[in-house]
Amino acid sequence: MDIPLTATPAVAEISMTALLAAHDGVLLDAYGVLVDASGALPHAAALIAHLNASRTPYCIVTNDASRSPTTCAARFASLGLAITAERVTTSGDLIGDYFATHQLAGARTLVLGTDDSRAYVRASGGDVLPLEPGVDADVIAVCDDAGFPFLQGAELALSAALRRLDAGRAIHLLLPNPDIVYPKSSTEMGFTSGAIALMIETALARRFASAPPKFARLGKPAGALLQRGAARLRAGGANVARIVMIGDQLETDIAAAHAAGLPSALIAGVSRWTGARSDVAAPTYVLPSLALT
Repeated sequence: MDIPLTATPAVAEISMTALLAAHDGVLLDAYGVLVDASGALPHAAALIAHLNASRTPYCIVTNDASRSPTTCAARFASLGLAITAERVTTSGDLIGDYFATHQLAGARTLVLGTDDSRAYVRASGGDVLPLEPGVDADVIAVCDDAGFPFLQGAELALSAALRRLDAGRAIHLLLPNPDIVYPKSSTEMGFTSGAIALMIETALARRFASAPPKFARLGKPAGALLQRGAARLRAGGANVARIVMIGDQLETDIAAAHAAGLPSALIAGVSRWTGARSDVAAPTYVLPSLALT
């Protein structure tokens, strides 16, 4: 889907309190908004406590395909964030839709990811293959950077794709989490599954330059994850018409809000809004912090 671009859009700064007053439902990214790899981010616990106490409809919409909603909820709880599994939807939840649409029940699938990533694929009807040389896969699902040896796994996935394509056989390349980087702490970043997919795509393009194979990107920046989260808010029976997305990455969170037709608020994280970008969609608001003032 084309994203509307504006050379120097006017983006209003807004407080967390004003943002909540202007909207009756909230979608929140996880990494870079509520948590990073080192723990909960400033004001996240107070915000979640307020949303729970005020019964504000909210849902966590995360590109993380390495954890089930139950695993996410357990980690949130360990960090002082009272978020139940029912309030979490992940890009892993979208794998089932892809398998159903493409009639992939029983498809032999090579998964780069965690045990939860493999569980997502099994629940979608895939037959998860061992990560070993010579594997013949119908699907390659790059779900995360963890749960396997990073370089070896990427090389095995690349080699499996090359063997299939060289033999003139189709293969599905699946990327639930298109994020390239994620915040490890306030001063550290890490590469994640989108970076692995880019490596594989770049290598495949050397062999198949006229029609380079591409991964199907399921999560943000596509709008499906946010649409699923919004549907979950509305399924509660409340009149939730004004929903806003809060994220920290222009290329994924804010782009997904545009794709889903929702307003968005960018909090400083992986991305910063300077007003000089013309290659990405602008957020509706800039949110200085999660602090309730």
